[in-house]
Amino acid sequence: MEEPSSDAARTAAHLARNAVESLPDGVLAERLAEGRPLRVKLGLDPTAPDLHLGHTVVLAKLREFQDAGHVVVLIVGDYTARVGDPSGRSVARPVLTGEQIDANAETYRRQAAKVLRMDDEHFELRHNSEWLDMRAEDMFRLARHPTVAQLLARDDFAKRFKADEPISLLELLYPVLQGYDSVAVRADVELGGTDQTFNLLMGRQIQQAYGQPPQSVLTLPLLTGVDGEQKMSKSFGNAIGVTERPAEMYGKTLRIPDELIGQWYSLLLGAHPPEELGPRDAKRALARALVTRFHSEADAVAAEARFDRLHIAHELPDEIEEVTVHSVNGTLHLPAVIADAFERSRSEARRMLAQGGVKLDGETVEGGVLDVPSASLDGRVLQLGKRHFRRLRVV
Repeated sequence: MEEPSSDAARTAAHLARNAVESLPDGVLAERLAEGRPLRVKLGLDPTAPDLHLGHTVVLAKLREFQDAGHVVVLIVGDYTARVGDPSGRSVARPVLTGEQIDANAETYRRQAAKVLRMDDEHFELRHNSEWLDMRAEDMFRLARHPTVAQLLARDDFAKRFKADEPISLLELLYPVLQGYDSVAVRADVELGGTDQTFNLLMGRQIQQAYGQPPQSVLTLPLLTGVDGEQKMSKSFGNAIGVTERPAEMYGKTLRIPDELIGQWYSLLLGAHPPEELGPRDAKRALARALVTRFHSEADAVAAEARFDRLHIAHELPDEIEEVTVHSVNGTLHLPAVIADAFERSRSEARRMLAQGGVKLDGETVEGGVLDVPSASLDGRVLQLGKRHFRRLRVV
């Protein structure tokens, strides 16, 4: 093949900026040199109800290709979700029901519209159940191409195999099924996080086995979650959903460790933190920008004002949900009231009391207080932690 033109090479370098790797080297420029709209694939398995900010890193790169006139193909992995992606896992993922997967797939479609233009001729939404619900004969043909040795060379499989931990045949099939997605949509480029590198390269191998030109692969960095320790994931409890309420999105963003400020600005805003701002104000600016992006500027202003009232001026929020509690012989057991009002366990409620994390009308409740007169709670504001409030109505 001829060397790609300098224009194609420059365009490839621009589209690959911020990527960790463009594999194999030079292939993206070769595809661009063909002078046609490329088919750029991203697959997301609907294993949780919501997309989070980490997903938007790769979705934003997909949008760049869309804006450049290429056809972006968003694949909702409603079939591969039934297998469960083993990437980075030490054990098999729990199996979801078909109803859970279908419900999650619908929310993914709506939420992806916050980043992609879905009413555009350069957009395709596909579900891999369209082609993976195949005849056994076709599955045998697909499974013939990769070797067991190739699959066991994958890092997470290799570690589990060495530790004599179980690996199901279904898990071994996962990268093969994902690779066939590239065949089905005739992908020229596939995007994914760095934890997907093995799967993305498997797509190249499967395409070659089916007589297609192998795709270019772009891997994107993984956004670290609000805990500052692991990649953002709903299963790790460190994620911010793209549809999370403005106040929650704002407050959670302010909780990220200072060392993540640069990464979050770079991956989510494509910018550097303002040099004139210290960590606290840089995080506030970041939080405003994220709420504006996924909600509105007015929501960002309101979220910041609410945060300041609660955490700086220590005022109560304007709107507080009311809950009804039932008195027994004129007495209420406070851990039970807390558990019911905030949908927590009684053991957690007792722990929060012992740690001074419960307030009534802004005053900390002593840890030894468990049973209180019912009349003393009626109409009062119960606060759990810094951000959760309920007004109590005793009946």
